Amino acid sequence: MAEPGSGGRPQGIVTVMAVAGIVASLTQTLVVPLIGELPVLLGTSASNASWVVTATLLAGAVTTPVMGRLGDLYGKRRMMLVCTVPLVLGCVVCALAGSLTPMIIGRGLQGMGMGMIPLGISALRDVLPPDRLGPAIALMSSSMGIGGALGLPVAAAVAEYASWRALFWATAVLSLAVGVLIRLLVPPTPTGARGRIDLVGALGLGAGLICLLLGVSKGADWGWGSGTTLGLLAAAAIVLPVWGWWELRVRDPLVDLRVTARPQVLLTNVASIVVGFSMYAQSLIVIQILQLPEATGYGLGQSMLASGLWMAPSGLMMMIVSPVGARLSAARGPKVTLIVGSLVMALGYGSSMLLLGSPWGLLIVTCLCAVGIGFAYGSMPALIMSAVPRSETGAANSFNTLMRSIGTTVSAAVVGLVLSQLTIDFAGRALPSEAGFRTGMLIGCGAALAAAAITLALPGRRDLDPAAVPVSAVGQH
Repeated sequence: MAEPGSGGRPQGIVTVMAVAGIVASLTQTLVVPLIGELPVLLGTSASNASWVVTATLLAGAVTTPVMGRLGDLYGKRRMMLVCTVPLVLGCVVCALAGSLTPMIIGRGLQGMGMGMIPLGISALRDVLPPDRLGPAIALMSSSMGIGGALGLPVAAAVAEYASWRALFWATAVLSLAVGVLIRLLVPPTPTGARGRIDLVGALGLGAGLICLLLGVSKGADWGWGSGTTLGLLAAAAIVLPVWGWWELRVRDPLVDLRVTARPQVLLTNVASIVVGFSMYAQSLIVIQILQLPEATGYGLGQSMLASGLWMAPSGLMMMIVSPVGARLSAARGPKVTLIVGSLVMALGYGSSMLLLGSPWGLLIVTCLCAVGIGFAYGSMPALIMSAVPRSETGAANSFNTLMRSIGTTVSAAVVGLVLSQLTIDFAGRALPSEAGFRTGMLIGCGAALAAAAITLALPGRRDLDPAAVPVSAVGQH
């Protein structure tokens, strides 16, 4: 097995990994400026057009755990290169799409490339010296937020002043460039895991996740009491426990649930769901307040481009605070960093009660939330990797990323339900009311406080089971 840090310059490796994370997350926000126009562009209904977003979510959730396990078996760098293939192909298919079906296929392919981010975080442990690992993990983790925040104004500008197809062509070029940089600058990563891929486990997890996430994400469109929604959620409630039973008995599980059940891993994953929920609530609400007409009394009347520019600084804040979070983790441990991040997010949500009335106020809210997200996202992989063997970091980090995705999906459903119930009549159409937005922000604040409370239950440095922590654990003292 190669020694960590061999075969490449640390700064170049970190830069390439961060760029890879930004480009992968950028694909998630590409279609946001187009959502209102997609029915016209693709000749379909608004309900059908929403599958353009749902397809990426489902494909990413299903394939990310599989890519993590394959990374442990065959090398994380190799699987990162594999992830660039569906990213590039997906962008090309979307750029050429003239109807709904090819666009959904392309967006699904893009979702399959999302496994690149947890693979990259895990690979850092294999290719960097220990003194560079903490800051690198924090930066790579924050790249998810950076790509999302910066992608919104860029995509809006391109969509407004050029062809929407240019968005996908440009992202295809960026994804291809990332693959080339990984191939040239990132050294091969060792393979510590043994065995083979658990195909039954992969199919079972995929089926359970599709039922769960599809039921949650489309419940509002289909009706929460509809037979389709209830049937999907019931199927998830059956399939996922059966999948867990299988994973505990198979020789080479897709996800080692015994490792996942360790208190540090389990509680970090639970906290990740709640952090993902909290993170996504403000992004759903702030963009709407910025764009609603001023005549509503609380909307700020901003264009999509202007709204994206108001939200872009939050992505930069995540990048700026990532080394600060890494230093805090090195000094006090990633548990403290996760608590601090959750509390700062709660502060951001709480401040919104006074700051919803102006773009500058919302800028403060989003930047405070971004600082908290940067701290939290940087600390969670460190907590995971300090509690699992090196041979399982890919699968463990990918599963943690899946937990965050579940949190964001549930957040979209809950906040969407609140906003659909608390409305006003404006020029003959129902719009979310100010009370609805405030309620959604308070729910986000409560989720952030819940994440802090869950994190408090994590084992402290002195409480960890030495047998559970690998010798080269992150944050080792």
